[in-house]
Amino acid sequence: MGAGPGAVDLITLRGMQALRQADVILYDALVNPELLSYAPPGSEQLFVGKRCGHHSMKQSMINDLILEKAREGKTVVRLKGGDPLIFARGGEEALACAAAGLDFEIIPGVSAALGAASYAGIPLTHRGVSSSVAFVTAHGAGTGEIPDLSWKALAPFVDTLVIFMGASWLEAVANALVEVGLSSRTPVAAVSNATCEQQVTILGTLADIAELVRQAQVKPPVLIVVGAVTRLSEALNWFEHRGESSVISYQFSEVAATGD
Repeated sequence: MGAGPGAVDLITLRGMQALRQADVILYDALVNPELLSYAPPGSEQLFVGKRCGHHSMKQSMINDLILEKAREGKTVVRLKGGDPLIFARGGEEALACAAAGLDFEIIPGVSAALGAASYAGIPLTHRGVSSSVAFVTAHGAGTGEIPDLSWKALAPFVDTLVIFMGASWLEAVANALVEVGLSSRTPVAAVSNATCEQQVTILGTLADIAELVRQAQVKPPVLIVVGAVTRLSEALNWFEHRGESSVISYQFSEVAATGD
């Protein structure tokens, strides 16, 4: 089940219903802990979170724990940040349930990509600017010591590229995209703690985004968006600009004519 990108009120209605029926909740590091307060009193709440370089439990052990609790006749909710099937290994856990002959349901959540884009004012598609978008991850199935850039050849052929789990390798990612043909002036946004009160959006280009993020001392979780649509954040970042009285004037024709 997807918990959404961070803000408590972005969980789905079906997700909240399931949470209120749970006997056992296995939750991740990026789940807003306030959501656990909606679980039934006395429910078992187990942290099984994984962050880069720090895993509380191996994936195989998480799978086994889900099966163990379900075989005890309990209603188990595997609570994952964002959407459970987008770079969240929910498919692996569902396959374990299917192989064990257990009934299960997959409850979607608002993906971190959609949450970050909406709260940072970045339309992932926009008429005349972007008619295609791709989701990729810089964290592959390897050791985690080097980024997964197997998707980099795709970059010149999509208008908007959304990169999950790329903060630790932002400079390497930016350099790789320039190497495959993107201009170093290509606009980029890095959104940290999307949809939460601590959200910060850093705008730059492939040439300087890594340094800007370093200077801002932005820490993961960070979602990276590459493409001309990120320039719209200057006008549309409603969440971080709440309460500001000034009106930002913006020419959308300037966004379309980014060049290169």
